Amino acid sequence: MNPTTESTVPGIPAAAPGVTLVRRLTDVAREDLMSVGGKAANLGEMLHAGIPIPAGFVITTAAFEQAIAGAPAAAIAEELSHLDVNDTAALNAAADRLHKLVDGIELPEAVRTAVLAAYQELDPAGALVAVRSSATAEDTPQFSFAGMFETFLNVRAENELIDAVRRCWASTFGARVLFYRVTRGMPAEMPVAVIVQKMVRSEKSGVLFTADPATHDRSRIVIEAAWGLGEVVVGGQVTPDHYVLDKAAGAVLEETIGAKEFMLTQDPVTRSTKRVELAADPRGTARVLTTEELKGLVDLANQIEQHYKVAQDIEFAIEANQTYITQSRPITTLRHSGPASEAQAPAPLLRGLGASPGIVTGAVRVLRSPAEGSKLRDHEILVAPMTSPDWVPIMRRAGAIVTDSGGMTSHAAIVARELGLPCIVGTRTATRALHDGMQVTLNGTDGTISTAGGIAAADTKERESAPAGAPVITATRLYVNLADPERAVEVAGRTIDGVGLLRAEFMMLNALDRTHPRRFIWEGRQDEFVQRMTDQLRVFGRAFQPRPVIYRAMDFRTNEFRGLAGGDEFELQEANPMIGYRGCCRYVREPDLFRLELKALHAARVDHPNLQLMIPFVRNGIEFAACKRIIDESELGGDASLQLWIMAEVPSVLYWLPEYARLGATGVSIGSNDLTQLVLGVDRDSEVLGRDYNERDPAVLDAIRRIIKESHRLGLTCSICGQAPSTYPEYAEQLVRWGIDSISVNPDAIEAARLQIAQAEQRILLDAARNANRT
Repeated sequence: MNPTTESTVPGIPAAAPGVTLVRRLTDVAREDLMSVGGKAANLGEMLHAGIPIPAGFVITTAAFEQAIAGAPAAAIAEELSHLDVNDTAALNAAADRLHKLVDGIELPEAVRTAVLAAYQELDPAGALVAVRSSATAEDTPQFSFAGMFETFLNVRAENELIDAVRRCWASTFGARVLFYRVTRGMPAEMPVAVIVQKMVRSEKSGVLFTADPATHDRSRIVIEAAWGLGEVVVGGQVTPDHYVLDKAAGAVLEETIGAKEFMLTQDPVTRSTKRVELAADPRGTARVLTTEELKGLVDLANQIEQHYKVAQDIEFAIEANQTYITQSRPITTLRHSGPASEAQAPAPLLRGLGASPGIVTGAVRVLRSPAEGSKLRDHEILVAPMTSPDWVPIMRRAGAIVTDSGGMTSHAAIVARELGLPCIVGTRTATRALHDGMQVTLNGTDGTISTAGGIAAADTKERESAPAGAPVITATRLYVNLADPERAVEVAGRTIDGVGLLRAEFMMLNALDRTHPRRFIWEGRQDEFVQRMTDQLRVFGRAFQPRPVIYRAMDFRTNEFRGLAGGDEFELQEANPMIGYRGCCRYVREPDLFRLELKALHAARVDHPNLQLMIPFVRNGIEFAACKRIIDESELGGDASLQLWIMAEVPSVLYWLPEYARLGATGVSIGSNDLTQLVLGVDRDSEVLGRDYNERDPAVLDAIRRIIKESHRLGLTCSICGQAPSTYPEYAEQLVRWGIDSISVNPDAIEAARLQIAQAEQRILLDAARNANRT
């Protein structure tokens, strides 16, 4: 053993002068990114700012490179030389072979000794530690690699630690990681560092916001806490204590003790997480945080916010009177607004997923189906098991919306954001826990429903207004998704380039009084149908003229429209309507109804030629060709100024796009909601699989990138109108870098998306200038 390696940990040997194998996290800085990885570099930055995080060390990329030097490196290079990430079976097989190769290597003596010496220094008694990968591109502004690398918790003893380190190294060759790297133009092989930190035995934990996420008041700090591990707070599994404090003085302005039904803790024998019921335990109703702990958290909150210069969402854990910060990230939902009302909402009765921001106090109305819609009075809080398009006329009269099931991309969530209504989805028990006439306060930002108190009904439209100042100008066009004619004029008055998605089915429900469209044909009322739809289209065309309005033709799903008057007579019973009789194929099989829709669009275009047509759920070229013939035979057939868009929702678009272009398509709009479901095979509204629905999955992102690239090769304009850019502002930067022509978002996301697009464009220009200077 040659004890000459440089190290910031005394007594650690090394293999070569100048090579550092292990470093304390306290000695790591952001400029060490290439040797310690993004995650470790960020932890080092926190520590340099004086923020307490769990003690630990990082095994550098140099240690990884020494470990695989020689025969393993050659075998890895050979395996990667013929890697095809687009062949799923081959990719998985290669990843498996690489994983076994790295997992089976013997650590060089210098590396093994350095790791164990650092572990001994961390705690001579052999503490439980967390072992996490820290790749050089991980947790950087451009690449997150979220959830792709391995983490091992409750690791104890030297052999377990060495094994965990090897497995972290092996995770750099996982199938998802390889695919992610290669499809983003990075090398297939990149060195990885490993972080080792002491496990925190959380006696109490929670979440802290350095601005009130509900009222957007930046003078207040909001803390929620519970006993044991913090996942019960983050996941909304219990009703935590709720504290509101003055940011400057640290005074407690409000304190509500929650009913904490259980806690999660670590089993000292098995080291696994176990549930401890608190129904008969005094802690269930006891105050979690002491006055001293609250004061300490306020001090830390101010320190962290001052360091990052932006309001933060912080997770903390407390063990033996010591508070540790385990995560800090910017709050993305804040808007510029004045101080909150003095009174705040009491402890939550119910929790769900905050799907559309805003605070409303009002009476509850529980409805089981749209047929009960007459019971809803204006501005009452609509509570339903779930919603579908036939609920839209009812939802428009509500003051807020709550559902038992659904996620951020569920029908209720999307429509609520478009209508500007606060909304909470996925509560599971709202229809049972709430009853008609009950007065509650609903917070659509943090997903809580409380007994009414203090907060008057919020004007959500006011909170959506753009902040004062000159408008942000972007080269990438920013469109809006719309459905409600009553919002057309209001939204058109904002800094927006047009409507990227105008949903026909919602307009039909409004215009046709919840009557199935085919009943109009059956009763001989075709002219009335055309006139009603023409009037609706003119509202949007007039409000946005001369800006484009992309009208998406009716996209009926059989289950959604069986509830309309006459629906039972005209709709099929399908096991899986989402991939059933809908969109383009319905136009081909029911051309009489589609021709009426085209006639209405033609009539509206006489005065408003900014109205354009988009065909949804196109499965193949044969289907689209038949649809195009119907369009050509209609009044729109000779209209050379008509733009014909297709929705890119079915993955087959990657094969058929050249044919769509040949047949006359002029634009492509990516529907990331359905595209994600079909790429991943996941129902986004499933309570079982909903968590696996991920619009940022590498496979989904790769499909989007390829659609944009192919559209441009074919001379088609390319947009996106799915939920992702509205939910994840950072999504916009990647789309801009891929060259997308326009992005369409919900009204509540206009300002955030415009700013994100502008920042992305400026970063691209800056990167280009730097590269030019280097050459």
